[in-house]
Amino acid sequence: MRVLVVDDDSFAREMTVAVLEDLGHDCQLAENGVEAMEMLAGEGSFDLVISDMNMPLISGIDLFREIRSQGFVLPFILLTGDDPDGLRVQEPKIDACLFKDFSLEETLPQLIDEVLSRC
Repeated sequence: MRVLVVDDDSFAREMTVAVLEDLGHDCQLAENGVEAMEMLAGEGSFDLVISDMNMPLISGIDLFREIRSQGFVLPFILLTGDDPDGLRVQEPKIDACLFKDFSLEETLPQLIDEVLSRC
């Protein structure tokens, strides 16, 4: 599966990529929402987007909304250091929202399976 990982924090981005690559996924990296939108418009052949919430220029929720407004319907997982439930209330159409912590190695693969089984 080809995954677009969007995060302005290089450590968090690499941690997410390491988890995904261990699962056998091909990852492309974007440092912010603007870069992510350019990659989607240029390549467009992603199976999943995993994005941080708090980024400069465009937040993860705004990125999700922009992706949807441009007709992309691929699954979207939001990673956050904030309360995931509160963010799901803000944008209930997001496929999943996960608290970003050191259990990501265990929780992210489970969440990906859940999201893909629904989509």
